[in-house]
Amino acid sequence: MTNNGKLYGIGVGPGDPELITIKAVNAIKRSEIIFAASSSRNTYSLAVEIARPYVDIPDSNIHMLPFPMTKNQQVAETAWQANSQRIANELRNGRTAAFLTLGDPTTYSTFGYILRSMKSVMPNAAIETIPGITSFHAASARLNRILVEAEESLLITSGAFGGDRIRQAENVDRVAVVKAYKNIKDVNNALKETGFDQDSVAVSHCGRKDEAIIHNLDQLESRHPDYWTLILGSKTE
Repeated sequence: MTNNGKLYGIGVGPGDPELITIKAVNAIKRSEIIFAASSSRNTYSLAVEIARPYVDIPDSNIHMLPFPMTKNQQVAETAWQANSQRIANELRNGRTAAFLTLGDPTTYSTFGYILRSMKSVMPNAAIETIPGITSFHAASARLNRILVEAEESLLITSGAFGGDRIRQAENVDRVAVVKAYKNIKDVNNALKETGFDQDSVAVSHCGRKDEAIIHNLDQLESRHPDYWTLILGSKTE
């Protein structure tokens, strides 16, 4: 009887290939099958491209898993279950697999959906999660800026649906807003209303060739920021 394989959930960092960890590279080298998320529009994976300089990954060993961008929970969960089943099939055949994701696999990551679904698809699966550097940690370092210190509190939130989470925050000193793109105007207004605009800066494509740093968030609105944009805000300069 063939022993089941193992699944690695691997964070490859925020985009700069030099920020992938040694532990992540070693786990990818041990993996026979590489999985990564893709949209319904293309099969490109930045996570895979980040790993390529360190690991010789044949295209035949790379399997893209579709994660639909939808608000329909049933459609999303059906996709998560199907993707987890594909991974489980490889594990049952004794193969070691890796799921590559940008940033950290436990922070706003598609791997979270896989991790949850695998509990029902293959409850006894051997899974190891390998952390990665997040976009907001990378942006703080890029700016030589303290993310949070002493007795301060930090709110980490998504801006994909606007700034209400920022407005609802109480007794928070600093904020990191990821996915600050579709509803940037409302996010910007929320930062102003709550005083987080005292020392706010946006970073887009942090650590990549097309990186942009924007200190004036009003200008950010006119730039039509994309998915890879985050904002760091503080109530004190």
